[in-house]
Amino acid sequence: MQLLSYIEKRVTIPKKSIENTVALIDQDCTIPFISRYRKEATGNLDEVQVGEIVNLKKEFETLQKRKESILKSLEEQEVLSSELNKKIEALDNLVDLEDLYLPYKKTRKTKADTARENGLEPLAKIIMAQNANDLEFIASKYIGNQITSPEEALEGARHIIAEWINERIDIRNALRNQYNRFAEITTKVVKSKASEEAAQKFRDYFDWNEHLKRCPSHRLLAILRAEKEGFVKVKISVEEERAIDFIEKKVLKSNNECAKEITVAIKDAFKRLLAPAIANETLSNAKENADETAIAVFVKNLQQLLLSPPLGEKTVLAIDPGFRTGCKVVCLDKQGKLVHNETIYPHEPRKEATQAIKKISTLVNAYKIEAIAIGNGTASRETETLIKKIRFDREVQVFVVSEAGASIYSASKIAREEFPNYDVTVRGAVSIGRRLSDPLAELVKIDAKSIGVGQYQHDVDQTKLKASLDRVVESCVNKVGVNVNTASKSLLSYVSGIGEKLAENIVNYRDINGAFQTREAIKNVPRLGNKAFEQSAAFLRIKDAENPLDDSAVHPESYSVVEKMAGDLKVGIKDLIGNQALIKSIPLEKYTTEKVGLPTLLDIAKELEKPGIDPREKAKMFEFDPNVKTIKDLTTGQILPGIVNNITNFGCFVDIGIKESGLVHISQLTDGFVSDVNEIVTLQQHVKVKVMEVDLDRKRIQLSMNF
Repeated sequence: MQLLSYIEKRVTIPKKSIENTVALIDQDCTIPFISRYRKEATGNLDEVQVGEIVNLKKEFETLQKRKESILKSLEEQEVLSSELNKKIEALDNLVDLEDLYLPYKKTRKTKADTARENGLEPLAKIIMAQNANDLEFIASKYIGNQITSPEEALEGARHIIAEWINERIDIRNALRNQYNRFAEITTKVVKSKASEEAAQKFRDYFDWNEHLKRCPSHRLLAILRAEKEGFVKVKISVEEERAIDFIEKKVLKSNNECAKEITVAIKDAFKRLLAPAIANETLSNAKENADETAIAVFVKNLQQLLLSPPLGEKTVLAIDPGFRTGCKVVCLDKQGKLVHNETIYPHEPRKEATQAIKKISTLVNAYKIEAIAIGNGTASRETETLIKKIRFDREVQVFVVSEAGASIYSASKIAREEFPNYDVTVRGAVSIGRRLSDPLAELVKIDAKSIGVGQYQHDVDQTKLKASLDRVVESCVNKVGVNVNTASKSLLSYVSGIGEKLAENIVNYRDINGAFQTREAIKNVPRLGNKAFEQSAAFLRIKDAENPLDDSAVHPESYSVVEKMAGDLKVGIKDLIGNQALIKSIPLEKYTTEKVGLPTLLDIAKELEKPGIDPREKAKMFEFDPNVKTIKDLTTGQILPGIVNNITNFGCFVDIGIKESGLVHISQLTDGFVSDVNEIVTLQQHVKVKVMEVDLDRKRIQLSMNF
């Protein structure tokens, strides 16, 4: 099995595109670079398609590694024939590979092993031939040191037969099919833990039963979490009689004494060997599918959050609200640099509201504040009400900003390096302010799992989750582009071809030598070689550069093409950029070469029209209902403004300005059937919702957008 044919079987992508993409991956090219700047080689594949090839390449390499391990084991056992070798090499999936290896797998001693040691394999073969009738007489010949009766001999033979049945690939595959189609998942509460407070959130699953294939991913993950925490027992099963009947049809060829022994062995094989193994495998596959679904939801949410609208370069006053410990206030300049910090105490217990209003007014005037960011945690609504009482002598926009993950950042190594002389409260307030100015630049500093836009993120495969989240962060960072002269080490590390070490080198070089004046100067950074420059240069922007292309998504390798275009039009590059009439007049076909094709030229023309434009929208102001501050203020039928703060496959959660977010079930999003929640709502979307039900005991709120 070759890599290219393995991938080709699993995707609808031309073979040449796969071949060229694999070659680029082998050259350590990144997904953003390949999809954006090697369109001619890939046949214009997008990031998703390139990512799919990357995943399948890793999958194939895992399969090959397992094959090598199995072949080595078989050689050591001296059982590797040329025919077995060919069978192994021809396999293209791990399940079939493990089934083929099962008879040779070194495990703990089995009942069948003991029976073989007692010389009972010939008896098992006689029974399986299904010709003999006087089995008691035949079995009596095997009485010896360990075998004291014909019954013991027959029992040992049945253990060997049960193992043979368990190892038959056709039977295992047929049972897999039965489990995939008909398996049921059943839960039973652990009675000794049923009354525990922590168990109550799982009480819906104390006595649950449904077809496994109909169990949605979020429910399966919830059930498995309940099992992991010891509140329920989980069982995966199929109708036993149907499964055993099927095996009997596969194995039985007669209706004699042998058939009776084989029937007993079949039941033993199913109950003791096949059912536990196939049930575990089926649940594992279902969990893997649920993981993939949950990760896909998380990835979509994270992408929307990272690309949420930035306020832009404005002076910001940020407040991390609190009651007893006060509200931490920081002032940030247009580049997000901390210029002032202090604490005010407008709420309980000190109630110094008048002094707080005076202080905020003074700071707004002193630092020419253009926007105020208030964290959405404890005392957020009270702080927002206070701020909106203040009459400023200039227009000041007020925003409530999500605090999710801010505490993680404020105690992190990154925060300590940025603000070694400030405590966690100051760092947290700075993070809130910077999130308003540029969510992407700030959120990349936080472990994505802590941002709060996933479901069951701690229950899914952590390796796959990290890989998927890292990829979406890399995609978003490179889609927007990075100002190489202001970007943090964290942000730079996600730029195509850079990574943590080169990001650190760029920041150190910038601190010593000052701002980069040209993209070419980036090559002077220690250890940043030609390959890293090729991968990263087009994603690194230099504002107000002498060459305007240095602040665009045009790759330096294509500068000569733009220069030729401008020369042919008898204008300078600066005159060409933004001049749509001139750009539209360019006969792009004239500039195609062996390396530069029409896809690249179309991208260049599009970029020249609006160089370096930020694909994100601008931040919009929002106000919660001032009369709703706790869940007790809610009544059925209320119409409230809200912000979508999490999206799942079963609906979306909406922040209505209180501690608890409300759920809009998929059936309450709109009229008609909804197959994908993301088609109806997006993260951070401003919506109107109707309160349908409030459960004060469980602190659950049911909302509707369909009214």
